[in-house]
Amino acid sequence: MKAKVNTSKKRGPQVFSLTDNQCIWMKAGIINLKLCDNAYDCLSCPFDKAMVRSLERKGDGGGWQQLMRNRELHQRECRHMLTGRVQYHYCANGYRCNVCEFDQYLEESDLAAAAGAVHTSKVSGFQVADSYYYHRGHSWARVEHGGFVRVGMDDFALKLVGRPTEIDLPKIGAQVAQTEVGWRIHKGGKEADVLSPMKGVVVATNQRVASRPELAHHDPYGLGWLMVVEPLELRSNLKNLLFEREAAAWVNAEAGRLEAKVAETYGMSLAATGGEIVDDIMGNLHDLKWEEMIHEFLLT
Repeated sequence: MKAKVNTSKKRGPQVFSLTDNQCIWMKAGIINLKLCDNAYDCLSCPFDKAMVRSLERKGDGGGWQQLMRNRELHQRECRHMLTGRVQYHYCANGYRCNVCEFDQYLEESDLAAAAGAVHTSKVSGFQVADSYYYHRGHSWARVEHGGFVRVGMDDFALKLVGRPTEIDLPKIGAQVAQTEVGWRIHKGGKEADVLSPMKGVVVATNQRVASRPELAHHDPYGLGWLMVVEPLELRSNLKNLLFEREAAAWVNAEAGRLEAKVAETYGMSLAATGGEIVDDIMGNLHDLKWEEMIHEFLLT
């Protein structure tokens, strides 16, 4: 059976490190064209559920899983192999992903580690990571395979405040909301709230950063991630974030605003004050007021 071709030009979430986003139903040969718009979270996918119901009504139940079960064992590619998440794994569990130990293992492993190399570009002296979504409060969200979202602070924020001495992260199971305070950073006797880029339930926190906060400063897009959330409103939240060219243009504008603040305070440009020292801008430019800068750049 061939379902109708989906010709929608709507762009779904851009999943970090994946370039091929064909829907699993397309990869299995049941439909001609459908791109994944649910970050390969097949178990919660409305399209997947609708397809299963449609096939059941026509007496052709089982969906793509049944098609794959009819193959020889050495041809039954695991759904994670089909989507490119792993290079090699064949299913011996009848495509019952919800009770699959390998599926659970992948999920737990991904929550604990920042997988994949992060490519960044420099914009006005600050690093911007590819395939990351940016909140205007200088936090980021990275959509990962299976629909989870990894969250952290961007390079601009951490160069602005310098190396944090402590980071207060929410507890696992807590709920965070987009554009509301998600965590708090400390530097010496000063502190700053940071807005969450995503609404969701916290399912993992980076304990290495909790014990070594400087990791967030040294590697904000990699080892310095802060938490992983299971999103509650993924697609609607992503619409409020900045991505790719829009994110780069925004960081460039933020650098211009910072330059103006420095010029207003010191009567000269950031470069003239020693602008190459960007690892701790407020720590080196003591006349910049902490509360004012935090409100201006992190809480707006």
